[in-house]
Amino acid sequence: QVQLVESGGGLVQAGGSLRLSCVASGGFFSIEWMGWSRQAPGKQRELVAAITRSGHTDYADSVKGRFTVSRDNAKNTVYLQMNSLKPDDTAVYYCNADRGEYDSTRPPQYWGQGTQVTVSS
Repeated sequence: QVQLVESGGGLVQAGGSLRLSCVASGGFFSIEWMGWSRQAPGKQRELVAAITRSGHTDYADSVKGRFTVSRDNAKNTVYLQMNSLKPDDTAVYYCNADRGEYDSTRPPQYWGQGTQVTVSS
């Protein structure tokens, strides 16, 4: 069983930056891809960024050019660097991991508990 623990959320003004971190334990070697989803009040969960074991990345259109996902396999950690933040980015951000092949249309296998990101205008 894979456990995911996020950190780095908080309150930031519009235009600012935050970096989220997620440490995986309990089987990191078997994880094929990791990423980040978010859920804002009254909205569906959205996969915003993903990175595969080979380093391929994928982003939701809403964050392209502003968010960067990266992975440190030596530290069992995935990061989400968020720049030029907007009030619409306000949401609970969840770390994801999956042992299967990356598929953005399928819910990720593993979820962290989430970290709140609030962007003030």
